[in-house]
Amino acid sequence: MATTSIYLASLDAGSGKSAIALGIMDLLTRRTGSVAVFRPVVADDHAESGDPVVTALTAQYRLSEPYADCVGPTYSEVRADPDAALAAIVDRYRALADGHDVVLIVGSDHSQSPAPLEYSFNTRIAVNLAAPLLTVIGGKDQSAKSIDEALTVARRQAEADHAAHLGSIVNRVDPERIEALREDHPGVDFVPEDPAIAAPTVAELMEAADGALLSGDEQVLSRTVGDVVVAAMTLPNLLTRLADNKAVILPGDRGETLLGLLAAHHAEGVPSLSAVFLTGGIRPDPNIFDIVARTESRLPIVLVDRDTFDMANLAGSIEGRLGMGDESKFAAVLAAFSQGVDGDKLVESLQLTKSTAVTPLMFEHDMLERARSLRKHIVLPEGAEPRILRAAEILAKRGVAGLTLLGEEAEVRTQAGQIGVDLAGVSILNPGDHEIRERFAKEYTQLRAHKGVTFDAAYDQMADVSYFGTMMVHTGMADGMVSGAVHTTAHTIRPSFEIIKTRPGVSVVSSVFFMALADRVLVYGDCAVNPNPDAEQLADIAVSSAATAAEFGIDPRVAMLSYSTGTSGQGAAVDKVREATEIARKRRPDLLLEGPIQYDAAADASVAGTKMPDSQVAGRATVFIVPDLNTGNNLYKAVQRSAGATAVGPVLQGLNKPVNDLSRGATVPDIVNTVALTAIQAGEK
Repeated sequence: MATTSIYLASLDAGSGKSAIALGIMDLLTRRTGSVAVFRPVVADDHAESGDPVVTALTAQYRLSEPYADCVGPTYSEVRADPDAALAAIVDRYRALADGHDVVLIVGSDHSQSPAPLEYSFNTRIAVNLAAPLLTVIGGKDQSAKSIDEALTVARRQAEADHAAHLGSIVNRVDPERIEALREDHPGVDFVPEDPAIAAPTVAELMEAADGALLSGDEQVLSRTVGDVVVAAMTLPNLLTRLADNKAVILPGDRGETLLGLLAAHHAEGVPSLSAVFLTGGIRPDPNIFDIVARTESRLPIVLVDRDTFDMANLAGSIEGRLGMGDESKFAAVLAAFSQGVDGDKLVESLQLTKSTAVTPLMFEHDMLERARSLRKHIVLPEGAEPRILRAAEILAKRGVAGLTLLGEEAEVRTQAGQIGVDLAGVSILNPGDHEIRERFAKEYTQLRAHKGVTFDAAYDQMADVSYFGTMMVHTGMADGMVSGAVHTTAHTIRPSFEIIKTRPGVSVVSSVFFMALADRVLVYGDCAVNPNPDAEQLADIAVSSAATAAEFGIDPRVAMLSYSTGTSGQGAAVDKVREATEIARKRRPDLLLEGPIQYDAAADASVAGTKMPDSQVAGRATVFIVPDLNTGNNLYKAVQRSAGATAVGPVLQGLNKPVNDLSRGATVPDIVNTVALTAIQAGEK
């Protein structure tokens, strides 16, 4: 099948083409597993360090091609011999496209030649690559007339160069003007401006100024700088000019002002700064800096050699770029893109055939989209934990679910401010709130009256965030709960056993991992909860796991794993699996289920053809049930590491309402995925 491609070119500088490239790559990876990015020309200063667009997209979407295969010649090479450079572009593109279903081609930047010449240069490359052209036009601070003229120029230039023009996307438009512009230009996509996308990070300003980090948390360097203020006034006057995400430019010999800024940064109710830049190459007095060090503040304090005026001018001229691992900015980009671009129409125009394979990215995309459509509300008890805060920002920006963080509001907001997290749209609830806590205590007293629980004991218990969050789910204040980033599994799920309890007909709470391989997603259970289930419990786990698989769009074909296949082996362990298989068949006669069966016979069609040629499950299993926790935990980790699979979970199953446990080593993407799947579980109830 011929490779589909799309060539993204910008008509002008500052259009935000990289952000649009991210949005399109996100669309493409939902539809097919074989996607590549190609940059026909790269800047000379990126020849060794790597083009930032290619490196960012490759990292974010786990593209496997070597960097050198994804880029063409440098600008210097193009200027030295344009014909040879064009031939090299075509050759490298074809070599890359040969192994992929679709290639996103991101055109050159407007840094080496005037805008009209640069755009025409890109249209000619698009023609030589036989790639349809999509034009990005900058809409920031542009009048309706200017936008109309730019749309006309883009279309006419493409036609003049014989390029197949798919259309235009006008990016960075004032949100209040979008509806009027859409009425005047039907069929054109308008993406709203989000200042956080174009804002530089502290790290980018530090790099541009050749600065050195004197103090603070390196992780906070990814925080965006919304604006700067020059500290050319007394501290009381300066404090009135502070705002969240502002950076302060301060002469390095103003040590007393630095101490005042640190105190203000950590004070409740005072805006949270992004950084302090000390100018003139002047280090603070050692006595002052000793106090700074003792505060152990996360606020970055950066030393630059530039004078104050030069640093202020530099800060005002720098725009941010998309970088590897900047999940918060990526979430903002994708939110703006989805608001402005009709993704279905764009994909339809490419005539892209949906892949029959399911890659890890496609699985995660589908989860996020399904969760977004369900509009469920999830409670996160560990509200002040930095990873939870970062995940909450991403989830809120992408509209995956409504969120409530538990904790004292001042503490949560202070922690969020210090790491640069925006909690717009996220609720914060203090479990110490007297009215709600008392109501929950009364309910818990009734639920546990048979255990002799008194109201006073219940009231004390409701101070525990896991119990409080579980009661929120029980009473309908939330649809599900996700916890465990800092709490143990037992602490997270014990309240659910007492309060939410198991579904009718389910005897045991269990778990599954979704194992996303290169081209399909499998379900492994139980790998996290039950150490040594008996036959009845194992049958229960099989039935629950099949139901969970179906909830997430996986056709359940269940393999009951053992060291023996069919009737070939004997012993207590295999007999347990054989008995569990029979129990599960009686409970769900409609379910495709096989056991006992060895893993190779369950997963490999050639082995299945020898060992169980007549089985509807052997060689095609999608749900793998292990006999005990020792087997399961080792199995999923072995597959994860050796096959490069993405493990999503554990997902708890069997409860009346969804509660899910995080690993204490969970990453921010892990938390995002777990919240999404919890929302989906809530939607299925």
